[in-house]
Amino acid sequence: MFTPNAYGLFSMPTLETPRLILRRIAMRDAKDIFAYSRDEEVARHVLWAAQRDISEAKDYCKFMLRRYRADEPSSWGIVLKETGRLVGTIGYMDYSADNGSVELGYSLARWLWNGGYMTEALSRVINYTFDAMDVNRIEAQHELDNPASGRVMEKCGMIREGVLRQRLYNKGRYVDVALYAILRGDPRPGRGHSSSL
Repeated sequence: MFTPNAYGLFSMPTLETPRLILRRIAMRDAKDIFAYSRDEEVARHVLWAAQRDISEAKDYCKFMLRRYRADEPSSWGIVLKETGRLVGTIGYMDYSADNGSVELGYSLARWLWNGGYMTEALSRVINYTFDAMDVNRIEAQHELDNPASGRVMEKCGMIREGVLRQRLYNKGRYVDVALYAILRGDPRPGRGHSSSL
C-alpha cells in the first residue's frame, strides 16, 4: 500500500545534490522554463509540444502550483546551483496507491545534456522516494529512439523490463517505449542493497 507521509502524498520538499537544487516551481520560473521548453529537441521525446510563447510557461507554472496545493503528483524544478537558473523538471507522473508504485518523468535544457545532471537529479529523487514515501516500485519510460534517457535510468540502478509497443501517441505517431523500474529492495548505486533502509 502507498500511504501518505506526514505532509501528504507529494510534499515535494527541497532536495539538493552536489550541483543542483530540486525545489517547487514558482511563477518567477516562467522565463527560465520558456528558455529551454521552446527547444524542439527538448520537446521531441516528451508528451508536451515545444512552447511558442512565454504565456505557455506561465500556464505550466500555474498548473504545477495547483497540483502542489491539491497534493497531486507533481514535479520539482531543477535549479543549477552555479547560476541559480531553473534548467529542467523532474517528478511524479502517476502513482498507484494500491500497488505502492510511482512513475517518474523528467526533462532538461539541451545545453546541459551529457553532463551527468539528470543522473544526479534522478538518483536523488529515487533515494528520496524510497526513504520518505511508502513506495515499493519506481518506474520510468522512454521512447526507443531516445536511448540516452535509458542510460540515465540504468546509471541510477533502474532495470529495463521490456518494450511496450506503440504505447504512446506522441507528435502525430505511435511510439514504442522501454519500461524501466527499480524496487525498494534493489541495489542502488552508492547505497548498496536498500532493503534495510
